[in-house]
Amino acid sequence: MTTKHFNFFQNKECEYFPCHEGADRETFNCMFCYCPLYMLRDKCGGDFVYLKDGTKDCSGCLKAHDKDFADIVLSKWEEIRAGAALVQYLRPEEQCTTQKKISGLEEEK
Repeated sequence: MTTKHFNFFQNKECEYFPCHEGADRETFNCMFCYCPLYMLRDKCGGDFVYLKDGTKDCSGCLKAHDKDFADIVLSKWEEIRAGAALVQYLRPEEQCTTQKKISGLEEEK
């Protein structure tokens, strides 16, 4: 694959750089500091775990910091857009619950 220089950015001045333990400092990509696939819950394709309270923990996932991650984001763009449309008008305290319902982690009452 040809390198796409616009798909790579590093902020070595960031107080959290690199924000994942064990990451390669030379290839660590900061372009997606916050993973846009987080909202897809279990359909994101990343290496995550759910905590006992249902929170998605992505601290062990480095996919968002890979140089080719922009291609993955674009391939899932419609799913991201659809999810954003569902939660954009909710109050913050309702958003997490709605995300759990969408992903099947919480039963509707």
